[in-house]
Amino acid sequence: MAQRGSRLDEEKISCSICLDLLKDPVTTSCGHSYCMNCIKGHWDTEDKRSVYSCPQCRQTFTPRPVLLKNTMLADLVEELKKTGLQAAPVDHCYAGPEDVACDVCTGRKLKACKSCLQCLASYCEKHLQPHFNAAPLKKHKLVEPSKKLQENVCSRHDEVMKMFCRTDQQSICYLCLMDEHKGHDTVSAAAERSERQRELGVSRQNIQQRIQDRDKDVKLLQQQVEAINRSADKAVEDSEKIFTQLIRLMKKRRSDVKQQVRSQQEAEVSRVRELQEKLEQEITELKRRDADLEELSLTEDHNQFLHDYPSLSPLSESTDSSSIKIRPLRYFEAVTAAVSEVRGKLQDVLRETWTNISQTVTEVDVLLTQPEPKTRAEFLQYSCDITLDPNTAHTRLLLSDGDRKATFMSKHQSYSSHPDRFTGWDQVLSRESLTGRCYWEVEWRGGGVFVAVAYKSISRAGRGTECGFGHNDKSWALQCYNNSYNFWYNKVNTPVSGPRSSRVGVYLDHRAGILSFYSISKTMTLLHRVQTTFTQPLCAGLWFICYPGSTAELCKVKQTEVM
Repeated sequence: MAQRGSRLDEEKISCSICLDLLKDPVTTSCGHSYCMNCIKGHWDTEDKRSVYSCPQCRQTFTPRPVLLKNTMLADLVEELKKTGLQAAPVDHCYAGPEDVACDVCTGRKLKACKSCLQCLASYCEKHLQPHFNAAPLKKHKLVEPSKKLQENVCSRHDEVMKMFCRTDQQSICYLCLMDEHKGHDTVSAAAERSERQRELGVSRQNIQQRIQDRDKDVKLLQQQVEAINRSADKAVEDSEKIFTQLIRLMKKRRSDVKQQVRSQQEAEVSRVRELQEKLEQEITELKRRDADLEELSLTEDHNQFLHDYPSLSPLSESTDSSSIKIRPLRYFEAVTAAVSEVRGKLQDVLRETWTNISQTVTEVDVLLTQPEPKTRAEFLQYSCDITLDPNTAHTRLLLSDGDRKATFMSKHQSYSSHPDRFTGWDQVLSRESLTGRCYWEVEWRGGGVFVAVAYKSISRAGRGTECGFGHNDKSWALQCYNNSYNFWYNKVNTPVSGPRSSRVGVYLDHRAGILSFYSISKTMTLLHRVQTTFTQPLCAGLWFICYPGSTAELCKVKQTEVM
């Protein structure tokens, strides 16, 4: 018995958060005790709500209580430690702060293993036994442990809601049926569940059919990928062979010309050897000129050739040797001219054929181009779930609502240092990279905001134009004021006309190079459309004009949503 009493005392002075003996025990005003670090850590997670609660009884405190060490409990813990006892092993049967506790247990509660929809209570294994043994209780509906049982109780009549009002689309109790929902289209919750279950089954069948269809499409696309790779590899291999043959032919012709020139040169030199001393200077000049021309003729870079060609100095006049009855040696200049003529023709042919080759390559398109959406319902088919990246947000921006909403604050926020953060302009980028077809909507309030897209490579540090959305060649932005719109790209400002709205839709077709901005109200009006070539994945962006309190939110839009 003494041992049982010691174990009981030990449990009483254990922390319900860490399930260990209390360390620096503190007691809240509701009477429950915790380790000081445990309760502080628990309340630190509640700082955003500014309401602090007891993990056991859920009593709330505002403001955050100041915790002082409970010296009496601390002394009891020390006395227990001196007896040589250690804290009881963590018993996973006991309910923690995040578990559903048994509603029947007294003292330290055990975890619930089931919840009863009729009793509206949760039970551990021991206290659940009557539901298996007592005939009236056997008919009760048992479900997995739930903390939301009270949501099944009518807040007005304190009765279990067993009916469903189809007129108001809400669960009600029998008293509601006779009161404010009298005359409405009502059925039992079970009947409505059965109807919804059938609808759910149909939806699942449609989804499963779509999955099968998409699986077939994926396999077809995989086959296309393999075919594209095979075709591209063969085209590269064949092109390499053809260009190798062309290069070999050019080398052969170069060798032939060189050999013929050298042969003729030797013949002429042997024939006029006796005149060598008198004509040495002229021959030297001709050789230097010939070498220059030969080197230039071998230049593969066309632009370098055209740059160097005019700089060649003209030949000096031939030496006048009236005593020598031979004609001037200008024979090889014709060869150079002939080679130059061939080179020019080849350049023209290559220039023309290269354009055709390049166009042929870029025209390879396996997938048929889909038409651009026309209605909002069609745009919503491409809606994407976008959130803002806290690591990029300027310190004047406060993110909320699951990082979908940004608010321009008058004071700087305590963000950690990060290389992706904008330090000069009040901007933020999305976490997600955008490729393919994407559509999203931005709801804005206040003085104004830039709704933008940008490459991830956009600069972040400082207040230069290389960082501001729409003020460089890495971003595009629609500037939204109360009564006007302006489109910005690469520091060029284009006024935009259209109906003023607090919601802007953005459509991106990355592959087609299309970026469109729309005014969203009762109708959907195109404000500005860009046709360009995107070379990198894009991110959605927001840039606030200096009006504290201004907000912008990436809206949750659904494919089934209509105007």
